[in-house]
This record gives sequence, C-alpha cells and structure tokens, in this order.
Amino acid sequence: MNISRFHRYTVVLAGAFIGLCAPHLAKAKVAEANERGFVVRHMVEIPSSVDKTWQTVLDPAEWWDSAHTWSGDAANLSIDPRAGGCFCELLPHDTSPRAAPKGSVEHMRVVYIERPRVLRMTGALGPLQSEAVNGTLTIQLKPRDEEGEDTVLLLEYVVGGYMRQPAEAMAGSVDAMLGAQLERLTSELGGAFAQAFPGGDLGLDPAPDADARDKADAEEAPDGIEPLAPEPPEGEVIER
Repeated sequence: MNISRFHRYTVVLAGAFIGLCAPHLAKAKVAEANERGFVVRHMVEIPSSVDKTWQTVLDPAEWWDSAHTWSGDAANLSIDPRAGGCFCELLPHDTSPRAAPKGSVEHMRVVYIERPRVLRMTGALGPLQSEAVNGTLTIQLKPRDEEGEDTVLLLEYVVGGYMRQPAEAMAGSVDAMLGAQLERLTSELGGAFAQAFPGGDLGLDPAPDADARDKADAEEAPDGIEPLAPEPPEGEVIER
C-alpha cells in the first residue's frame, strides 16, 4: 500500500482504536523501509480516559488476537509492567490444562514505563523472532482535551537488523498485524477503528500532499507528544 506522508509524530505500545458512533481519526503508515529495516506508526483517538486505556493496554489477554499467538489463545498473554518486565505467553500442556505449562515465549521486554503516559518495549514480534533483528515498540498516551474523556494513542515500531525476507515486504505485514491489534483494542474500549485516513477534530490535518509538506513539517506536535526527526524520501512500500 502506498500511503502519503503524514505529520511526524512518535509513539508507542503496543497497540489503536476508535470512534463512538462514527469512526474517529486514525492514521497509520509504514514510515520508512529499506535494507536496514523499517518503521511503522499508528495514531488513533480512543473514546476512553487515559487511565482506562492504559490499564487495557497492559492487559493484552483482553484484546490481542489469538490468531497472532503461539498458543492459539490470547488468554495466555501478560505484561509485567516494570522495567525488565516481560510481555510473555505461556504454552499450556496439550492435553491437561492443570498440568505444568510445556513452555513459554518472550515477545518483548519492558525498557521504559511511565504510568499512564509511555510504555516502551524491545523485541522481535511474530515471525521476526526467528530473524537476526530487534525492534523497539513505543506506545504513548495523552488526553484528547481538558475533559479527559478521550485519549490520543500513538504507536511506533522500529525494526532493524538482518532478515531473510526483504524489509519492505515484512514492513507491510507487520503494519497490518499491529493495525489489527489496535482495532481490537479500540473495540474493547467501545470504539470503532477508522481504516481510512480522513481529517478530523484531533487537532491534526490529513496527510499533506507535496505542496503542503513544508507547512506540515513546520507544525509542532501536540503537548506531551515528542516530535520525530525529519523523514527521508519515501519509497513504495509492499503490503501483504
């Protein structure tokens, strides 16, 4: 999918969502992909307070898709919310749920956590685990407005290293996977994930065209959201 550039906002964790009756603004992008790796970003508005959104993010068993687990059941997922804590998955015994688990999986490890604002974890998700790569996933939350009834969530996943598949091809697959997880998180919190990239009342403009990029690049990120460094020229991105 070839997506136009949008504002340079970072983010993170783990996962993006919403709309009440109608979908709220959501933006997603394979921001960069080359032989060194790739960067995926998602930005969404969620109809939930920052505190409630934060607690839900930290409970992946409630919203992660079981199809993207090694055990086949998201109920086996958990995040230990502290530096060094594990985003892990138990592998239950095949025949007896009461028996000791046959194993476990470390998906990511927490390296920075500041409640209820930032969660940053490192690790190679899914099939990336078998490659010589590492990734940094950052999820950042802030209130949508003074009322604090809605939350802006930014997610960024930066992956680099050696992989046997072209990074451009892997980037599209990872972008789709993370987008699907955020869609489920949004649904869990009572919203509807916006698949398109319209303008909206989030305080951000639609993705700028070539004539508007200079103006867009000059804009500042919302309070509490760290701006990113300028992006390199974008190339075509392959999506699975």
